[in-house]
Amino acid sequence: MRWTNIDQQLCSVARALSVVGERWTLLILRDAFLGTRRFEQFQHNLGITRHRLSERLGKLVEQGVLVKVPYCERPLRHEYRLTRKGLGLYPVLMSLARWGDDWMAGDEGVPLEYVHRGCGKLTRPVLACSECGEPLRPEGVTPRAGPPLEALARELGRAGEKNLSIPALIGRSRPPE
Repeated sequence: MRWTNIDQQLCSVARALSVVGERWTLLILRDAFLGTRRFEQFQHNLGITRHRLSERLGKLVEQGVLVKVPYCERPLRHEYRLTRKGLGLYPVLMSLARWGDDWMAGDEGVPLEYVHRGCGKLTRPVLACSECGEPLRPEGVTPRAGPPLEALARELGRAGEKNLSIPALIGRSRPPE
C-alpha cells in the first residue's frame, strides 16, 4: 500500500496517521498545545526548515486541525490556532508524552510535569473506559468490527472468503495500488 492512500483504509488509526503521522507534524502540534502560534516561533523552537514547516502547517490548516488567524495587517501576518478538531488531538499527545515519560525519560526524570488546574495536583494521563472509568489496558479490551468492516466482511464472505481477522479485513479495505 502506498502512504498516499492510507486515508482510504477502513481504519481510524490509518486515517488519523494520514493527517498527523509525520514526525514534524506531531512536534508542531506539541508546540501549538504549549502556546506557540507564529511561524517564526515554530521554526525557532523546532529548528525545521521554512519549506518543511510551511508544508506541514499548510496540511494541518487544509485538514482543519489548525486555522490561520491574521494578527497583523501591514504586512499581513497570520498565526496558527488549534481548532476543535485540533484540540481533539490533546489526549493523543498526552498519551504519547506518558509513554515517553515511562519508557524514554532516563535517570534525570520527566522533562515536563502536568498540573491539573481543577485540583492543583500533578497528574499523569490515563486512558479510561468512558462508561465505568476503569483504566484501559490491552488485555481488558476486545475490539470488534464496526459497521464498515462488517459490511466488508459480508461482501468478502459472499465472494467465498470466511473468518477474516480484523487486521486482515483492514488490510483488504485498502484501495488497489
